[in-house]
Amino acid sequence: MQLGEKLAEGKTKIVYLHPEDSQLAVLAHKDGITAGDGARRNIIPGKGALAGQTTANVFALLNRAGIATHFVAAPDPKLTVVRRCAMIPLEVVTRRLATGSYLKRHPDVAEGARFDPPLIEFFLKDDARHDPLITEAEIAAQGIATAGEIAHMTAAAVQVFTVLEQSWSWQDVTLVDLKIEFGRDQGGELLVADVIDNDSWRIWPGGQKSQMLDKQVYRNARQVDDAVLEEVRQRYVQVVEMTTAFLE
Repeated sequence: MQLGEKLAEGKTKIVYLHPEDSQLAVLAHKDGITAGDGARRNIIPGKGALAGQTTANVFALLNRAGIATHFVAAPDPKLTVVRRCAMIPLEVVTRRLATGSYLKRHPDVAEGARFDPPLIEFFLKDDARHDPLITEAEIAAQGIATAGEIAHMTAAAVQVFTVLEQSWSWQDVTLVDLKIEFGRDQGGELLVADVIDNDSWRIWPGGQKSQMLDKQVYRNARQVDDAVLEEVRQRYVQVVEMTTAFLE
């Protein structure tokens, strides 16, 4: 597929203007993997295609469930065609079980404590400040999103999590938490946007943290060598196969 003008580039993807429709964009998924706000960086050959396939599977499922997303098509494993959006600089995290950074902020909470309903947290996208937690009042006061948009993102995040949690549960996998982002399309509609791939969640087969299939394996590695990168790649391959089953 021919690509248009380059619009933006991040750690794991490049955004291009669609060559035929200015209301669309194309995400080109990169083979890079990062952790620690980019302090750790490696290349896993083929990761971009795996991330693209997982993203396509997940967004196709969300579209089928009636959730408004930017996803249009996936003409190639490494390319995702989307509605062009102005991204909101927030990460919206939905938590079912307490783990990771939540425990660092709440050391009195036991790992694996269940949130029912799931807990929603907002983080400001700012690598220099390590993506700090931000309150709904601060989001509105800083003009990042309106109160109505915050309510919409909260409800949509729960809806996305519920759809994916159910799909994972059919394969005896626990969706522990999930990070998503939102954007405004050219008409101002708020859409679930960016990517949802194996860097976006914690997934524990059988509810066992020791069996994790997600990017946390890479984050946890004390030293990264070819064996670790291959172990991570194999998990990404497995997740593509499992998310393909979402649509069957």
